[in-house]
Amino acid sequence: MSTIAIADQRTATPAVRTRLRITRRGRIVLTTVAALPVFLVVALSVLNGGQASAGDSSRAGAPVHFETVTVQPGETLWQLAEETAPQADPRDFVQDVVSLNALDGSTLRAGEQIAIPAKYTVGD
Repeated sequence: MSTIAIADQRTATPAVRTRLRITRRGRIVLTTVAALPVFLVVALSVLNGGQASAGDSSRAGAPVHFETVTVQPGETLWQLAEETAPQADPRDFVQDVVSLNALDGSTLRAGEQIAIPAKYTVGD
């Protein structure tokens, strides 16, 4: 062996294995990347699954029975509620009539045909 080869063996240090060290910034990036899909799934669930369903879900698709009434000049839904169902809460009556007839508001026009739910006209 030559002198140069012996000298290189003495001065060469063995390879040291180091552990992977993650800096603070690296931990933040790793946490963000891991949490992003979870956040997106929760956000989409809240936005799409949070739709409220009005009414009784057990009666969904059940036929609605009603009677038709012609609106007289100057007549309001509140007056119609007092005449048709005096024992019922007028607010419930107005809301049911507006929903059943898909009205934009509580304004009526003379001669208009309005459907009244049968629960207000029959047996009450």
